[in-house]
Amino acid sequence: MQRIATCGPQRPLHGLAATRTLEAQALHSVPPHTLMRRAGAAVAQLALALAPHARVIRVWAGAGNNGGDGLEAALELQRLGKRTEVLLAGAPATDDARDALARARAGGVVIDPPQPTLLGAADLVIDALLGLGASRAPTGAVAEAIRALNGLPCRVLAVDLPSGLHPDTGQPLGADCVRAAHTLTLLTLKPGLFTGQGRDLAGQVWLDELGGGWSAIESTATLIGGADAPAPRRHAQHKGSFGDVAVVGGARGMAGAALLAGRAAHAAGAGRVFVELLDPDAAPLDLLRPELMLRHDWSARQTPATLASTTVVAGCGGGDVIRAALPALLSHAARLLLDADALNAVAADTALQDVLRMRARRGAASVLTPHPLEAARLLGLDGAAPVQADRLAAAQALADRLQAVVVLKGSGSVIAAPGRPPAINASGNAALATAGTGDVLAGWLGGHWAQRGEGDPFERAWRAACQAVWQHGRAAETTPRPLLRAAELVEALAGAGGR
Repeated sequence: MQRIATCGPQRPLHGLAATRTLEAQALHSVPPHTLMRRAGAAVAQLALALAPHARVIRVWAGAGNNGGDGLEAALELQRLGKRTEVLLAGAPATDDARDALARARAGGVVIDPPQPTLLGAADLVIDALLGLGASRAPTGAVAEAIRALNGLPCRVLAVDLPSGLHPDTGQPLGADCVRAAHTLTLLTLKPGLFTGQGRDLAGQVWLDELGGGWSAIESTATLIGGADAPAPRRHAQHKGSFGDVAVVGGARGMAGAALLAGRAAHAAGAGRVFVELLDPDAAPLDLLRPELMLRHDWSARQTPATLASTTVVAGCGGGDVIRAALPALLSHAARLLLDADALNAVAADTALQDVLRMRARRGAASVLTPHPLEAARLLGLDGAAPVQADRLAAAQALADRLQAVVVLKGSGSVIAAPGRPPAINASGNAALATAGTGDVLAGWLGGHWAQRGEGDPFERAWRAACQAVWQHGRAAETTPRPLLRAAELVEALAGAGGR
């Protein structure tokens, strides 16, 4: 059994279809009922570790194999001397679940007591109502059980998935979904546990592969749990060794966004950072970070060769005026990150979309960093809801449509690129829910990308995006306060050394 940490190794994620394939292989490789009994033993082991002083452990079991796993867990807990009781939300409907119920009854497990025990904070509830087989909103007895379970004062351990959560999208199937403190997922890690609402509903995720040794199945996505170790800086290197970044943004009243991005790029290690403020009346100096080189009309004054050698971050606080700078940047910048208002400008102009797509054909890499509403505009969708309904699919569709690396921001940020499975970031929390932290991410990513000077340009963009997104989230996890203001986030990232 493994605890899935936000700073652990990279891990494969398997959606519903892939997990079903693996489950079928596993079932054919072991004697009947073996897999369910292993699952029950794993759930019981974790339950004892989580609630060693519980007076009673209650299992809420559904009719399918998820309920069977819960029944096997109840039997194992009973054997280990724990007082257990099972509440059934339906008669077992599979051979494995019926076998588990018969074994539980024979082992003396209390099934459907007329007066269930009044639970306290030290007790534990095991949610074994719905698993992978759920495809629609819970109704009837299951929905009632979920509502009752969520109202209890003790912690909830979900088996495989919180009941009512979609394994691929991380969104509830309906109004009723279990809110678990812990989830023990079986055989595979499911993408929905790490993005959308999944992170809040699943709590701490654990994995038990039930013996493992099954045939390898192509992963649906990857979970990012760490960043590349930074290359040591050699004594003979100088600022020119670490790339130039130019931030283009900061329209009238929004100069702070561009300055935050510039500070983040410099903190990430870029050798030189230029900031083009699109507000002509903005002060020509950042008093907090005077090392930033502020230039009015920077993009208009550069040769195509200079643009090709600079990592450009465009859009941070750019307003409508960013539109005028985009044709040259899209045409000549070899490494171009589009954020915020630059994304809105591209969404509103099909000609700019065509130029963006053409960049990949000539070997120029692009990174887009939209929040869900910006992604919806780029996809031509009505509002953020369709994007949030399936974040992996939306990010992949946008990457394929615009031939770019896409960072779809939000809980469990999704990184997608054409021709490869997407990744989900494991780090981060709501401490980042403050103005300007997206600008910091854009600059931090640009600063790392500028230093990746060798190899395939698209692979460099992908790796820089994965590294920056994880570090950005990790900085929020390590702050002792409930929120990080954007300027403080820059310093937290710099202080952590990117780790």
